[in-house]
Amino acid sequence: MRKRAAVWLAFTMIMSTFAAACGNEGKMENGTEASGTNTEAVEDGPDSLPLMKEYNTGELKVTDDNYRTWYEVFVYSFYDSDGDGIGDLNGLTEKLDYINDGDDTTETDLGCNGIWLMPIMPSTTYHKYDVTDYCDIDPEYGTIEDFKTFMEACHERGVDVIIDLVLNHSSSKHEWFTEAVSYLQGLGEGAEPNEADNKYFGYYNFSKEKGGGYCEVPGTEWYYEAQFWSEMPDLKLENENVRAEFEAVVDFWLALGVDGFRLDAAKEYYTGNVPKNVETLTWFHDMVKEKKEDAFIVAEVWSDIASYSQYYESGVSCFDFDFADAEGVIAKSVKQAGGADASSYGERIEAMQEALSAYNEAYIDAPFYTNHDMGRGAGYYSGEYSENQTKIAQAMNLLMSGSAFLYYGEELGMKGSGKDENKRAPMYWSVDPDAEGMCDGPKDMGSVKMKYDSFAEQVADGNSIFHFVRETIALRNRYPEISHGTAKFEESVSNENVCVLRKNYEGEEVLLLFNVSNETQIIDLSSIEAGGKSGAALEIGGVLLTGSETVSVENGKVTMPLYSALILK
Repeated sequence: MRKRAAVWLAFTMIMSTFAAACGNEGKMENGTEASGTNTEAVEDGPDSLPLMKEYNTGELKVTDDNYRTWYEVFVYSFYDSDGDGIGDLNGLTEKLDYINDGDDTTETDLGCNGIWLMPIMPSTTYHKYDVTDYCDIDPEYGTIEDFKTFMEACHERGVDVIIDLVLNHSSSKHEWFTEAVSYLQGLGEGAEPNEADNKYFGYYNFSKEKGGGYCEVPGTEWYYEAQFWSEMPDLKLENENVRAEFEAVVDFWLALGVDGFRLDAAKEYYTGNVPKNVETLTWFHDMVKEKKEDAFIVAEVWSDIASYSQYYESGVSCFDFDFADAEGVIAKSVKQAGGADASSYGERIEAMQEALSAYNEAYIDAPFYTNHDMGRGAGYYSGEYSENQTKIAQAMNLLMSGSAFLYYGEELGMKGSGKDENKRAPMYWSVDPDAEGMCDGPKDMGSVKMKYDSFAEQVADGNSIFHFVRETIALRNRYPEISHGTAKFEESVSNENVCVLRKNYEGEEVLLLFNVSNETQIIDLSSIEAGGKSGAALEIGGVLLTGSETVSVENGKVTMPLYSALILK
């Protein structure tokens, strides 16, 4: 304990100094067997961080490929550099050291090596998913020069950047659409439109019949498709002129250094038509890869795995929606609700791998737990163990194979549900809404009452969600087997409370163990071999704890406290 206390004292001194510059303290409104002990959620006793640090050591082995840990940022709500209440690119650049400071020897950054920027292009809305110009920066966020500065700072740190690209629709204020509408409105009586006279007419789905999701072109007998909103007219993506436009858009952003694209609403390119959607994604994938072979492309296909697995045939990655949200595999397994439990998590991981590989053997999964369209994870749990559950759920996401995604603020246990604006609340740097850099958030956002402390407090608290998530990412960066490995569910030593996964990558092998119960669990691994070792010879390679009790391994028997995770090697 003397060693642990000394480590923790030194770490606390460093963290306290760092926290002092980050804002004020306070709260704000805005074969497995149970041990038989019902361990309560613990606040007293030793902090979990020094207990984890005792085992979480060793060299980071961050790979420079498309198996990354991505941090999703809504620039509008992240950090305000000019005092107008709106986050901006300069503010994000100022806070890059929080995401990744480029120094593997420090422990004050999250360690994410990828950033996904929600739309940054000019738009009429706060969320900016209705683009008015695909080759510029929204003035609220800054300038092209600001973006260049941001990209340079990211690449200096080894951080890749992908940007949201909205192919499904443009803004109704985009020149393409306004030109097409003006042309239709100017046609003489009885005249039929012709793309030879106005190419923009062919950019959108115009019709004289009002189908589902169609809106009227004022002053004409024409309608246009707009499945999401009248101000978001759907683009006709099979049109060669439209494809040429987007190829030029890709050229523009690649020249600025972006490392790939997140494709919005890919399921709705041709609503209800998977083959046409896949063909469109195949075109986009091949076009981008010809220009930048190592570009990462991930598509939003909000559906179940039976559907989004088919999209892997295109070559792109797809977000793993089956595991996300309040009713996804992770949350239901943690709550042991809806017929799900720890073993369900392992079974579904194996099933996911089989489904994706059936369409593309070289697939890269894109696991995520929450995003800007979902209620935040801290709101999924209530009761005595809600903080423990909030933590372990993050580990179950971030320790999945592929390119894992973390939504900004989830590492602090931010809350936000209901209307979209609430899910995109200001990054919780400080309890003081007027502190330097704090954003106002979307103007129609309701009152969001946070459950856990702001970053300023959490950075100095060894029991915080922040440190748990940071340690999780560090383990992911320490073991390429975690991010790159193929998982095998070890059913014989798993049950409703414990999931044991084996991961292999390039001849290296680790075991991942998750305890998703509020009781200490004892797991007998004497019958297991991993990495050429018997279960009795396996060593602890990493520990994630949500309370003040630690793990132990003796003669192949593993003791895991409540809601914990363990790496054995």
